[in-house]
Amino acid sequence: MAVAAIATLSFASVPCRKQQLRHGASTFNAQQFSASGSHWHSANLKWGVPRPRAAKRVIVAQTGTGSHKVAILGAAGGIGQPLSLLVKMSPLVSALHLYDIANVKGITADLSHCNTSAQVAGFTGKDELAGSLAGADVVVIPAGVPRKPGMTRDDLFGINAGIVKELVEAVADHAPGALIHVISNPVNSTVPIAAEVLKQKGAYDPRKLFGVTTLDVVRANAFVAARKGLPLADVDVPVVGGHARSTILPLLSKARPKAAFTDEEVEELTTRIQNAGTEVVEAKAGAGSATLSMAYAAARFLEASLRGLDGDDDVYECAYVQSQVVPELPFFASRVKLGREGIEEVVGSELRGLSEYEARALEALKPQLKASIDKGVAYVQQQQEAALN
Repeated sequence: MAVAAIATLSFASVPCRKQQLRHGASTFNAQQFSASGSHWHSANLKWGVPRPRAAKRVIVAQTGTGSHKVAILGAAGGIGQPLSLLVKMSPLVSALHLYDIANVKGITADLSHCNTSAQVAGFTGKDELAGSLAGADVVVIPAGVPRKPGMTRDDLFGINAGIVKELVEAVADHAPGALIHVISNPVNSTVPIAAEVLKQKGAYDPRKLFGVTTLDVVRANAFVAARKGLPLADVDVPVVGGHARSTILPLLSKARPKAAFTDEEVEELTTRIQNAGTEVVEAKAGAGSATLSMAYAAARFLEASLRGLDGDDDVYECAYVQSQVVPELPFFASRVKLGREGIEEVVGSELRGLSEYEARALEALKPQLKASIDKGVAYVQQQQEAALN
């Protein structure tokens, strides 16, 4: 194939069938290679059921058509490196800024040799953080320490909370209009931390802050497809709640295509989806956590966000966001519609008509998720009080 015709790798959506939601960016296969601001309140979100849309053809973007600048904070890490490669391959990205405290220069040089259109620049250390954020449309934050065997996501709080706080402060100062994708665990707490920091800076817009929970959806889709012998491209399982242990709730009763699950299958699949991160940590035996699958999931969510920014009016993904879906939980993962300003709609309809198992699990996760949210909020407040003393 002639180089001039190459479109680079695309995370394009599978067109949805009638009576299905079109999800964000659910396929990734070889065939796709070719040549608080005070002015905005959560009440502005529209709540309801997305209207089914007719199938659309997937249009392959041509080289050089991308117009978005993406900054990855933590680009030298286990997630950051493969994520940077995937983003470099996106036809929607014109500039890719890589930031970390060390080891960025080599990664930048390496990626710059890939003959795709996104221009790569590296930034090392705190003195260059501001430069990495200049003009960013989307900021992705995978920075922080990974889990090791025996650790929970909450065990990471002591280190990653401070990292996320510092990075989000910089985003508020230097890229206040950017979408922020938080990957750093524990997401159940780090997203509330980010929200509180942005509020203090007068830069909080709930439409633009996301906890990336796409990996839970990716895993659910993979496990359900394998169990039921379904084509992966057809499977869409919404995953709601949070992004840790039993706060992760796959809604198998809402899976598409519709499938029958025995009680035993529901229990086994739910448990595996909830504990999939630990499955990888233990399999790597101290050599890391779920880096490759997380990078893939983060790239999928980024591609969906960029398509929303470009005006695609039919982009839906699950994400952990400020929400009124569950009144007692100010942050909750559910399906959202993505648009030019970030979140256009939070879909609460999938929490209606749950199975008995799902309804019980939803009630059970509420105290744990609320405690994680409160922990994040309290952390920022305590840091602010300490700074004043």
